Amino acid sequence: MTWLLNSYVMLKIPYPYYLCSAEKSRFMDEKTISEFGIDGFTLMEIAGTRAADFILSEMPVNSHGVFFCGKGNNGGDALVIARLLSQKNFNITLCFLSGTGDLSPDADKNFQLLHKLDANIEILNWEDFTPKEYDFIVDGMLGTGLNAEVRAPYSDAIEYINKQNTPVFSLDVPSGLNADSGEIMGMAVQADFTLSFGALKTGFYLNEGFDTAGEIILCELSFPNKYKNPAAYLIDQDWVEANSPPQKKKKHKYDGGVLYIIAGSEGLTGAAVLAAKSAWSTGLGAVILITPKGLLEVYEKQLVQIIKKPIGTLDDVYFKESHLDDVLEVLKEKSGKLLIGPGIGRKKETIQFTQKLLATFEGDSLIDADALFALSKWKNWDIPDSSNWILTPHPGELKGLLNKKVSNDHDRLQSVTKLARQKELTVLSKGMPSIVGTETGTAYLTGYDTRIFSRAGFGDVLAGKVGAFWLTYSSAELACFHALLNGYKKSKQYFATNSGSLEPMDII
Repeated sequence: MTWLLNSYVMLKIPYPYYLCSAEKSRFMDEKTISEFGIDGFTLMEIAGTRAADFILSEMPVNSHGVFFCGKGNNGGDALVIARLLSQKNFNITLCFLSGTGDLSPDADKNFQLLHKLDANIEILNWEDFTPKEYDFIVDGMLGTGLNAEVRAPYSDAIEYINKQNTPVFSLDVPSGLNADSGEIMGMAVQADFTLSFGALKTGFYLNEGFDTAGEIILCELSFPNKYKNPAAYLIDQDWVEANSPPQKKKKHKYDGGVLYIIAGSEGLTGAAVLAAKSAWSTGLGAVILITPKGLLEVYEKQLVQIIKKPIGTLDDVYFKESHLDDVLEVLKEKSGKLLIGPGIGRKKETIQFTQKLLATFEGDSLIDADALFALSKWKNWDIPDSSNWILTPHPGELKGLLNKKVSNDHDRLQSVTKLARQKELTVLSKGMPSIVGTETGTAYLTGYDTRIFSRAGFGDVLAGKVGAFWLTYSSAELACFHALLNGYKKSKQYFATNSGSLEPMDII
């Protein structure tokens, strides 16, 4: 593996963390059938077998399951599962939403196989369906091709399913959920488990997808690797660690560089404190806070371990354009990276200072909070040739940078990817999910609930972590991954031993 310092790394990511669109999923399926030579019926059998094995692990023998089937291959997958479970002493009821006369070829072939069994399987059409007490539900109605609002009778079946108090297993994607955007198309099945065939879908992690899909189980299919072309990747601790270079032992505190932090202004010193403490907690040898001299006394009391570099006079409580030369001199003292923005404020003089510093500083910069606001007020900004940038906007700041409305998470994913590629930088878009866009045009998503980090202060903590890990791993994207995963790990540890709300200091 080749490590590219101060740039992106060539990441090796296992296929279970590929996120695919509906189009890319169809591409894999079609190429495997038409070029590689594994027919669709065989792929359906593999999908159904793996799904059946999972349901067997969750439900006791003799359970009674009702299977809601559409007329396409999603229904065919359900028929494979029904056949296999019937041979394990499960009681099976099949309910066809559009009848059995117009099934897809592979679904129809599986329907014919059911008639060759000696099992007693109840087969109904929706209009004949009479609710009973069922132990579980299998949703095999609508697959990844849905691109319009759900209509009756499917909407009626979804309404019925969502009222039941039994485990719901959705096949490939919950019926009614858009596989790409995660938007609910009128209404959608609220699944307890989604058994995703071949690859995970981007829609599971965008918009309403996270709260709709339940626990996501990947059922891998026999797709050759050459056909696997993801739309994005899911961030996971295992592959991130496997792609991270070993940390070198430091001989002295400045070994490996320092993190400079330009942060804080009168009334907003807390942001600087949180960012500095967060960076220090990762084990960095040196964190240097550059501060207006009038705020020095505040930081001397709260940041004992942090080196402070005061700028200006005792009357200065925010950054001004006149501070620029002195700040640049400090940044030349030791090699390192710069974090700018937490709590610096939005005064006109501070905005001018920030814009000129970013235009002048020929080093790596992590731009956060109020520095992003200053960047959004700078028309046609560009990165200095010898610099690398990481931007960490929340949704409002992203809107300002793009100068356009970001309508939903799918739009945000596309916008972040485009911005990162066009400007050749890294963007960590905070939100649910958090999205990392890179200069290569590749995007990465968090797969856990990030809504617990939506309160004031968590962004400052995250910025400190990203800056520190950027120094540690040299790669901008690895810095973002480690910072996000570190916050998730710390929050899990907190909730394992505490109750109540999570505070920013709890993950430092």
